[in-house]
Amino acid sequence: MAIQRMDNVGIVVEDMDAAIAFFVELGMELEGRAEVEGPVADKCTGLDGVHCDIAMVRTPDGHSRLELAKYRSPAAITDGPRDRPHNILGTHRVMFAVDDLENTVARLRPHGAELIGGIARFEDTYLLCYLRGPEGIIVGLAEQLG
Repeated sequence: MAIQRMDNVGIVVEDMDAAIAFFVELGMELEGRAEVEGPVADKCTGLDGVHCDIAMVRTPDGHSRLELAKYRSPAAITDGPRDRPHNILGTHRVMFAVDDLENTVARLRPHGAELIGGIARFEDTYLLCYLRGPEGIIVGLAEQLG
């Protein structure tokens, strides 16, 4: 038995509207929003009394999605500073291929994006950078050159 595909990556956020605005500015499309609660949500998450708002955003090619979740209950838990370094154990980052890396960074800055280091050139193949987005999410950007 093999998996069929990776369906989505889930990210818990405090400010749903800001997170949606960030990822839409990046070029993702809002697929929909919904409220989730009840026994199925409780059983799936292993939490009691789940009530959350979710939003699904997808890449323009339709192959990749992020599920953004804002918990009304139980309250989201902060496990430390949001500006944690890149080498922290756990989720590393979400990486996107972009047409124009510098323009993308400039468009995302008004939405709170901050470069973690700088824009790096890998040989004559890629421009690469990591930036911190909403809720401290590390987003990688890659522009293929040539």
